[in-house]
Amino acid sequence: MEWFPWFASSDHWLGRLAFQRGLALVYLVAFACAALQFRALIGERGMLPVPDFLRRVPARRAPSLFRLHYSDRFFALCAWTGAALALALAAGAGDAVPLAVAMLLWAVLWGLYLSIVNVGQTWYGFGWESLLLEAGFLAIFLGNDRTAPPVLLMWLLRWLLFRVEFGAGLIKLRGDRCWRDLTCLYHHHETQPMPGPLSWFFHHLPRPLHKVEAAANHVTQLAVPVLLFTPQPVATVAAGLVVLTQLWLVASGNFAWLNWITIVLALSAVDGSLVAAPPRLPEPPLWYGVLVVAVTVLVLALSVRPVRNLLSRRQAMNRSFDPLHLVNTYGAFGTVGRVRYEIVVEGTDEPTAREGTVWREYGFRGKPGDVRRPPRQFAPYHLRLDWMMWFAALSPAYAAGWFGPFVERLLDGDRDTLRLLRHNPFPDGPPALVRARLYRYRFTTWRELRTTGAWWHRTLVREYLPPTRLGSRTGSRRGRAP
Repeated sequence: MEWFPWFASSDHWLGRLAFQRGLALVYLVAFACAALQFRALIGERGMLPVPDFLRRVPARRAPSLFRLHYSDRFFALCAWTGAALALALAAGAGDAVPLAVAMLLWAVLWGLYLSIVNVGQTWYGFGWESLLLEAGFLAIFLGNDRTAPPVLLMWLLRWLLFRVEFGAGLIKLRGDRCWRDLTCLYHHHETQPMPGPLSWFFHHLPRPLHKVEAAANHVTQLAVPVLLFTPQPVATVAAGLVVLTQLWLVASGNFAWLNWITIVLALSAVDGSLVAAPPRLPEPPLWYGVLVVAVTVLVLALSVRPVRNLLSRRQAMNRSFDPLHLVNTYGAFGTVGRVRYEIVVEGTDEPTAREGTVWREYGFRGKPGDVRRPPRQFAPYHLRLDWMMWFAALSPAYAAGWFGPFVERLLDGDRDTLRLLRHNPFPDGPPALVRARLYRYRFTTWRELRTTGAWWHRTLVREYLPPTRLGSRTGSRRGRAP
């Protein structure tokens, strides 16, 4: 075909291969998270049940396969089907079938996850959900080994990566002053939602190095993304810098699959001809070319609102402008907390709370609790309850709707809810009372760690939820943490 030289290029073979295989692995993690956590969060007896949500919200606002039918068994079937399909695509199944079939497989994967996100409510309100869906939508049209990679789609992947990085950079410059004076990382490693195994050590790096971290972040997010649109090999170098920065973030904390999908997007910009001679791939069929051009026009048209948002002084972060999450806006940590608050949930089997009542603490998998327990690595797996507990500690408004049902399920000894926790202090039966208390947490010093073995030091701030029994009105107190 005469238009083949500009429409498709085998030089992108490695970028497409790395992107597709990496994206399939991210999908695998996302579907596994959904399958293993949904019953307690959004199941029929969950804290925010899907059937209730579907009755309240019109289909045009949240299109989903589950509007045709919902049951916990059907949700589990969809989630595990998505995981199996993602695993097959990661293993190369997309290259073993005709082009149209490969596109259908990617479309099914995207449709299944869109159906989950659009009924996930608070638990799925994170930017990386929309990022996975936007990247997944583009993956449908990337083709397979039956055709050379379409240049237009490969450039759209760079456009997505640019918005992810540049949006995050702008939200920081426009947000917290500490990003402009390079002091945010004095606090961030300690106050981030879910610290990782090395976060304690990152926090204790010399302050001048923290300033270098912050400055490097600005360069990587504001200057380097522009280089993605330059000729090779400069674009490959820019992609490599993005990957290195994201690996630094992987080492310093738990951010679900945000860093990994950003790495996957960056790998799509790598020039395969710099690694090996490009394989001779077939020319794409005309119907495929027409479809790719149409998708490109659609994405560019839908990019208008995200671009306006980028240019706005009131820039919003992590927002979708359409119910299909096709083109979104991104950003993170425009504001960095100086103090860390944690909600500690406790129960007792005594029927009445009094001064001498013995309270036993529930242990969460990822969020800080026991001061002697070092932070663990969970990313790219997403512990949704643990993340929302971090938000709830910032303000009870973030816990509206789900914290009361969470406490009720602890009082009821709900198995699905208890499976989300690391430690249930009442293995023989549910407690009679549950309470929640707000603590201020900080990393210990080197001396404190050596003498006490504790990674955290905590100080009681106030009561978050008074002692509550099953059948009483549960919910968090109004107001913000001090």
